[in-house]
Amino acid sequence: MIGRRSLASGVALLWLLARNPAFAQRANRLPRVARISTEVPLAENIGPDPIHPFSRALVHGLRDLGWVDGRKVIIEHRSAEGRPDRLPALLREVVELPVDVIVTGGTAAALAARRATDKIPVVSIGPSLVALGLASSLARPGGNITGLSFDAGGAIVGKRLEWLKRAVPAAKRIAYIRPRPVAGQPMIPAEARAATRTLGLELVGIAVDGPEDFDAAFAEMLRHRPDAITGNDSPLNIGNRERIIEFATRERVPVVFGLRQFAEAGALMSYGVNLPEVERRAALYVDKILKGAKPGELPIEQPTRFEFVVNLKAAAALGIKLPQEMLLFADEVIQ
Repeated sequence: MIGRRSLASGVALLWLLARNPAFAQRANRLPRVARISTEVPLAENIGPDPIHPFSRALVHGLRDLGWVDGRKVIIEHRSAEGRPDRLPALLREVVELPVDVIVTGGTAAALAARRATDKIPVVSIGPSLVALGLASSLARPGGNITGLSFDAGGAIVGKRLEWLKRAVPAAKRIAYIRPRPVAGQPMIPAEARAATRTLGLELVGIAVDGPEDFDAAFAEMLRHRPDAITGNDSPLNIGNRERIIEFATRERVPVVFGLRQFAEAGALMSYGVNLPEVERRAALYVDKILKGAKPGELPIEQPTRFEFVVNLKAAAALGIKLPQEMLLFADEVIQ
């Protein structure tokens, strides 16, 4: 026998569906998750098994949690494809769909998401949300934005420079390439500057705001004649890593960045987080939010695991003999 409370609930639901078509549509539709990329070509993002490792990690992570694209959830992929100025329009588009969760990568996308909505939950993968003013604290972000940081701060830059100094003891001047920082942020992190003083290095900041700025950045590097090139792991640098490495190879200058994708593309080494792993963990945040969790109450996750990848082929091309301790310490050695 159906209880009175269950019967009453059923009647109330039917009344709402009859009187409010919008409610009926929301009740029956699949939840939607928007994944906003800054640099990755849209064609590499879409499908149940995306070509790009970052997007693939998120889609597979959601699938492993039961959120199968097209069956339990709809994943709306959007990409600025190297044009950060397109991000506001992309965010407005997904807000108007609407979507239930927005996943962003990088500073520009996170800031565009904040301007687009203060209601739809946002999971940001990128720099420190606290430093950007998008979260109150790591433990309780507040508002509608939480996420995971792949930025371990200036200390990790110092560790990369330490490895570089061991590989190239004669190195003195290092070019540090990154998008122009938002107001109040230094071009080069304080911890990185401290590391350069300890190691006897000089960091020269090179600002890029879009793909069109790299030729001028390379020309500026030629004026400074750096002994090596490094930078932050912004979507802009990631998306243009082959251009950076092509220039460095032509000028016979070693390159060291944070993500393994740089070492795989021909950089001398990389030391930093495994970004596909971070993207997969972002699926856990999406899962919790779709099940009712409030983003402002989900702690922001900081990176705790780092990987070191060295490229022997790049070292040989530069005439660099890497110390044996470096090869033994590396998580992977590319032959």
